[in-house]
Amino acid sequence: MAINWADRRVLVAGGAGLIGSHIARTLVNKGARVTIADDLSSGSTKNIEDIKGGVEFVSVDLRKEDNCKKLTRDKDYIFQLAANMGGIGYITAVGADIMRDNILINANMLQAALENKVQGYFYSSSACVYPEYRQKDTAVTPLKEEDAIPAEPDQFYGWEKLVTEKMCEAYQKDYGMNIRVTRFHNVYGEVYTAFDKDKGKAPCHIILKALRYPEQEFVIWGDGKQTRSFLYIDDCVEGVLKLMESNYLKPVNIGSDRLVTIDELAQIAIKISSKNIAIKHDLSKPQGVRGRNADITLVRKEVGWEPKISLEEGMRRTYEWAKVRMNELINI
Repeated sequence: MAINWADRRVLVAGGAGLIGSHIARTLVNKGARVTIADDLSSGSTKNIEDIKGGVEFVSVDLRKEDNCKKLTRDKDYIFQLAANMGGIGYITAVGADIMRDNILINANMLQAALENKVQGYFYSSSACVYPEYRQKDTAVTPLKEEDAIPAEPDQFYGWEKLVTEKMCEAYQKDYGMNIRVTRFHNVYGEVYTAFDKDKGKAPCHIILKALRYPEQEFVIWGDGKQTRSFLYIDDCVEGVLKLMESNYLKPVNIGSDRLVTIDELAQIAIKISSKNIAIKHDLSKPQGVRGRNADITLVRKEVGWEPKISLEEGMRRTYEWAKVRMNELINI
């Protein structure tokens, strides 16, 4: 079921962040009438500077019920990516604020969308919902959607995401809402706030380290042997929009199934930089689960999507983008 986005009234909540800003930009280019809502706690207006003339931007606190009701009024589609969130350094240090804020945001947004009869609703979940007991080995078995239960996420952030997934399921069951849910696996790409030292993404941190070397040491958190898979932002946006056009109603992985160590990721950045960089490791820093990879069998079958852009190409694009914005990224 193809969606003609021209003149559709779309709210992108959390639209000044990495994924949200790229979704908003794509929808603007498709002719949608886009409203971006963001309190800028982890997003930045710099991420949407190029489309500010084509969107309505609202700085708003979505933990407040009335704000959600006003924003969702007369909207056709909602992309709910707003969250109190961050990288591994942030989500390992913060628990109560993440759970309280995000559960409030998502409960308010779902109820407001229901009351305002929104045609389609998207919720941004995370691979962090998967149980720690399945992610203790660097040679991790790719995680299938059904692996989320029995639950044991390693961080409060993952518990909150799983709770909201079940809330979406309940709203589908009880009220017939048209909801799509993705579990994102380590999305990276060109956006200012992905380079933030506390709330950024591993590939972008590593790229910034390569750009700043030798003025600063090239330090990897952990021993570098921990494994992950990484998805470039353009592939991510395509996956989200294809999911919205599909008939599949359960959570799906949106990610890559190519597993690499963090040291291998660092070597990709080093090769792109053409520098002779010495890697150091900081074992005192958090590194999350030992291994995490996405099984994308289900999304290939039900949505007809899979990533097209290699890790090397995505990292190169992101590196070149960041290279000409060095001063801005350092000072953001």
